[in-house]
Amino acid sequence: MPASSLRFTGIGTTWQIDTDGDLPEAVAERVRGRVEEFDRAYSRFRSDSLVSSLAREPGSVEFPADSIDLFDLYDRLDEISGGAVTPLVGRSLEHLGYDSRYSLTAQAGRVVPTKWAEAVSRNGATVTTTEPTVIDVGAAGKGYLVDLVAEVLRESGITDFVIDASGDLVTRGEPLRVGLEHPFDPSKAIGVVTIENESLCASGSNRRVWGAGLHHILDGRTGSPTSDIIATWAIAPTGLLADGLATALFFVQPARLAEHFEFDWVRMHSSGIAERSRTLRGEVFS
Repeated sequence: MPASSLRFTGIGTTWQIDTDGDLPEAVAERVRGRVEEFDRAYSRFRSDSLVSSLAREPGSVEFPADSIDLFDLYDRLDEISGGAVTPLVGRSLEHLGYDSRYSLTAQAGRVVPTKWAEAVSRNGATVTTTEPTVIDVGAAGKGYLVDLVAEVLRESGITDFVIDASGDLVTRGEPLRVGLEHPFDPSKAIGVVTIENESLCASGSNRRVWGAGLHHILDGRTGSPTSDIIATWAIAPTGLLADGLATALFFVQPARLAEHFEFDWVRMHSSGIAERSRTLRGEVFS
C-alpha cells in the first residue's frame, strides 16, 4: 500500500486515502459527497448548515441519523468530564475570534458555555434548543467523519485502506506504524505506535493557534483554552471514540476514562513530560 491514493480538501482539512487497489472515480465521488453532506449538517462556518440554523434562532432540527452516535458520545463525555467536554463551546470560540469570518480577533473576557443538558434536549436525531445555540462538534466530529468515509469504502467493496484526515486515522488491513508528531517540533516524533483495524486520533494545542494562549481546545466549564496538557493521542476501535477521547484527555485523568472506555493513549504535559497507557503497542521517547 498504496496502489492508489486519493487526496482532497474537506471540512477545512486535508484528506488522504490510500488503498491497496485502484480507487474507482465513482467511489471517490461518493467519498467527497459524504464529506460534503457532513459539512452541510455540522459546520458552524457555513450559513446553510443545520448547526447555523440553531445559532440563528431556537427550535427543533432533525439531524442525520448518524448524529445519534455522535451526540450520544457527547452526552457521556460531558457527564464524565463535568462539562469540560461539550459541543456548546462554539459561542466561546467565536468570542475568542475563531468565528465563521475567521476574524481571529479575541473580544475581552470569556463566554462560559451553557450546560449541555440544560440548553439542549434530544429525541433520537432531533435536537431542540430554547435559545440560539452554537453547536461545535470539533471535539469528536472529524474522527466520526473518518468512520463514515470508511463505511463508504467498505460498502464499495474496499477492505484494505488507510484514511488520514490531518492526523485522524482509520486503518483496515495490514498493521500500520505511526509516528507521534512532537508538538514543539513537527520534524520530530515523541514516539511510534502500531495500529491495526482501529483508529488513532491526535489533538494538540499547537494547532489552530491565533494569539498568545489562544487555541481551539477550550474547557467547557470556563470557556478558556486549556494549558496543562498540550498534546494527546488516543487509539480506539472507532474514529468517533478515539477523537472524543483525545479531547477528553486534556481534562480528565486517563484512569477515569478507562472506567468507561477501552482504549490506549499518550499525552504530553506543557512541561514536555509524556505519559502513556501500559498496553500501548509502541514506545514513547520523551
